[in-house]
Amino acid sequence: MLLPRFLGIILIFGTITACNQVQPGVSKKLVVGVIGYGEADRSLDQYSDLQSYLGIELKSIIEIEPVYNEIQALDKLAKQEWDLAFTPPGLTAIAIRRHQYKAIIPLEGIEELRSAIVVNQDSSLENIKDLTGKTIALGQEGSATNYYLPIYNLYGLALKKVRFSSTPQISLKWLEQREVDAAALSLQEFNQYRLDFPQKQFRIIDVDAHTIPSGAIIIADKIKPEQAQVIQNVLAQAPSNIAASANFLPNEPVPRYEYLTKVIERVIPISERIKEQPALFYDSHKSLAK
Repeated sequence: MLLPRFLGIILIFGTITACNQVQPGVSKKLVVGVIGYGEADRSLDQYSDLQSYLGIELKSIIEIEPVYNEIQALDKLAKQEWDLAFTPPGLTAIAIRRHQYKAIIPLEGIEELRSAIVVNQDSSLENIKDLTGKTIALGQEGSATNYYLPIYNLYGLALKKVRFSSTPQISLKWLEQREVDAAALSLQEFNQYRLDFPQKQFRIIDVDAHTIPSGAIIIADKIKPEQAQVIQNVLAQAPSNIAASANFLPNEPVPRYEYLTKVIERVIPISERIKEQPALFYDSHKSLAK
């Protein structure tokens, strides 16, 4: 009687142990970073199905960690505090180039995403060169369309001042209230948020010729290659409803970020100078040839 009972205990213990085991090569806990832009609760809801899916498939604890803006995200990436992250194109390029992350799955994106500079309809400004001595609103460091590309395209100018806004809506509000002379944002954002303002309030004076690739799910290099492959496979096999809710494309190739990386690397040397007054969009030691 004792032997069958003893074997039963072993079987139960083995079953419990198996249920608690992590899939081979995967960490017991994975921290997934997302940018909530002030909507942390919405971010948690958006990724809740993915969180459950990854937890079951990887037999790991999945923690979704939203941050408010690109600045906070840059800090997390620099410290490799995120194992995985859903990053827009600018942050993706920085994470790959400077912080040893790898892009593994593309995010859904806007086709032909462009960077634009806009002014009020009655402004006398007609092109980028007219911004000399003027004030412009840029986005936060980390944004491709609202920060890096405008700085790159304004190279060589001396502006009166740069104001940095946390959202494109704030940039347009500053512009409408005449607190700035121009604002930089993506063409898609402009077409979306200009509807919140009087009709024909703004007009475009410049659109960058280069299209920006979509963002990506990136993975830190502290994750071992065999672990990373397991995670990538699980993401690639995600049900369509889960992929749609988290806005990623499981079966599409990862975009290339070479041009964007080149822009970022050439902007960084002047990034401190544009915070001064006047804001100097050039580096006295190096030419920014396009």
